[in-house]
Amino acid sequence: MDPKHKKLLRSQRLFLAEELLVDDMIIPYLYQEEILTESHLEEIESEPSNRKKTLKLLDILPTRGSRAFYHFTQSLEKDFPWIKDKLLRLCAEDTESESPPPPFTGESCLCVCSLLALYRLS
Repeated sequence: MDPKHKKLLRSQRLFLAEELLVDDMIIPYLYQEEILTESHLEEIESEPSNRKKTLKLLDILPTRGSRAFYHFTQSLEKDFPWIKDKLLRLCAEDTESESPPPPFTGESCLCVCSLLALYRLS
């Protein structure tokens, strides 16, 4: 996961723990998209409260590769669109406040947030 996405999830951790219900759609979607494994499902489901389940998911997501943030935001589309919008807005603001990117080396890529923000504007 991109460091700026990790930072964003960390900065919004308590907000997300209060607002999200991860059982119904988020966890199954992330499993379907192969972001979470069966072991992750068991780990999350073993938590006693929704808040702790959300916090466990937020612990796991940053370790799940470059597609994790994108699929996490997609999982919010139906039931939590205001949270998805907030995360994408904060990500876009963070991207705008950065210094110019280094020259393209073949290894760099556009921020998923920027692409999603552009897609939502069209």
